Amino acid sequence: MITRSACHAAGVFLLLLVSSTSAFSQKNRTFTRQDTLRGSITPERAWWDLVHYDLRIKVNPQDSSMHGTNLVRYKVLKAQQVMQLDLQPPMRITQVTQNGQQLAVKQDGNAWYITLPGKQAVGALHAVEVQFGGKPKVSRNPPWSGGVTWKKDPAGNPFIATSVQGEGASLFWPNKDHMYDEPDSMMIRVTVPKNLMDVSNGRLRQVENHPDGSRTFHWAVTNPINNYGVNVNVGDYVHFSEVYPGEKGNLDCDYYVLRDNLDKAKAQFKDVPRMLKAFEHWFGPYPFYEDGFKLVEVPYLGMEHQSSVTYGNKYRNGYLGRDLSGSGWGLKFDYIIIHESGHEWFANNITYKDIADMWVHESFTTYSEPIFVEYHYGKQAGSEYAIGLRRNIANDKPIIGPYHVNASGSGDMYPKGANMLHTLRQVVRDDEKWRKILRGLNQEFYHQTVTSAQIENYLSRQIGRDLNPFFDQYLRDVRIPVLEYRLEGNRLSYRWTNTVSGFNLPVKVQAGEKELWLEPVTTKWKTTKTKAAVTDIKVDPNFYVSQKKAE
Repeated sequence: MITRSACHAAGVFLLLLVSSTSAFSQKNRTFTRQDTLRGSITPERAWWDLVHYDLRIKVNPQDSSMHGTNLVRYKVLKAQQVMQLDLQPPMRITQVTQNGQQLAVKQDGNAWYITLPGKQAVGALHAVEVQFGGKPKVSRNPPWSGGVTWKKDPAGNPFIATSVQGEGASLFWPNKDHMYDEPDSMMIRVTVPKNLMDVSNGRLRQVENHPDGSRTFHWAVTNPINNYGVNVNVGDYVHFSEVYPGEKGNLDCDYYVLRDNLDKAKAQFKDVPRMLKAFEHWFGPYPFYEDGFKLVEVPYLGMEHQSSVTYGNKYRNGYLGRDLSGSGWGLKFDYIIIHESGHEWFANNITYKDIADMWVHESFTTYSEPIFVEYHYGKQAGSEYAIGLRRNIANDKPIIGPYHVNASGSGDMYPKGANMLHTLRQVVRDDEKWRKILRGLNQEFYHQTVTSAQIENYLSRQIGRDLNPFFDQYLRDVRIPVLEYRLEGNRLSYRWTNTVSGFNLPVKVQAGEKELWLEPVTTKWKTTKTKAAVTDIKVDPNFYVSQKKAE
């Protein structure tokens, strides 16, 4: 569907956050033709609108291979005869057909060009069936390096999962591997050996038994879904469930875990309704009621697969038992359940068109952690958590990366991006208005792919302030704004330094016994009077800025 349109940098948090983008970090990288073919809307992509996938995969744990077909349904937007699909070696496309006719296919690295002999009339609906197979890339460090994880559970059963953010879904199945275009719906049919189960996205429609004891699990996704959100999880799973009474009615919540972990899961997964209660309050209704919510145990830390969130946090609070904020509040919840589920709103509901704008996913979702804490433990607790995350900011490079080459920016999109939003909330000065803005984002951009500009402009409109310099400072620059000030008796002079041109963030300070709101600019000193002489001021710690007293 084409939608509308660092002192602590070596600590555990960056082990998670910087590592999570290290597989596709772009520092000192020279971009190649393949980067462009993957990261841009090529002419061979632009002429057709993706409508539906019907993906069939047979998983063979014996030799770590996958084989199958993908029926790609599309609508013609512009007359053209060559279609680009993507599949990364060592996987291969073996045959493509349309209406029973075998089509000519040419490979250029990860891109496969299919020549369509029939007339592609504007507005027409067509389909191609793609046969594929091979041994997909093994993920060496999931989920931070993309691929398939082939493990054994403690009982010796195969335990298999896919995780492909960054490198792309075409690591294991053929698709239109660019985020701008999503299918309206999808079928995922996965065949696994006997005694195993596959859990994928959406709702289970059917389990098909075969004479050899293998089974095919038929999963239906009725909402648009991004490529990397599609997952295959295979294991000796047991299932339990509950119904959450949400804003749009009853939401089915299903949990799939390894057999020996059932009791632990029933206790730990109580964070799911707590998550839903907080996030529906702040962000609006869960975006995929039709497809339900699932939490699925996997042999890696976890990821935000749509309606099939994966979990591997070892049934511990925090991030593998650690508080990433250092505030103490991070041990009050299971990090993976909260963070990865937050992506259902920011990543799966609102999805970036270009990975350069990945902050739209990660900044808002990291910000979901302090507001989850706030919902359950109070505003001060949430602020302490957010401020604690700053110890993990590196300010190494801009948060927004280069466009059209499948390149993300700095891992600061997590802690710095969250603190950018926490700072912006202070500017609003109205918590209920801020809540409406967050909920409004998920209404305005419901089930859409977006650019950073769209989100920035929306926030500017809703807050009623030109935020272009603000976003340029925090998303496209690495400097921390410095409030420079002078005190002479009861006169306070101030200005912004270490900023982009035009930076004009209002800021709250404590001057003696009085709180002051200042409107500094970068071009000149401003002066205000305090009721009495003060020896110093203190910037409200909820603002991610520094201060410096001028001599």
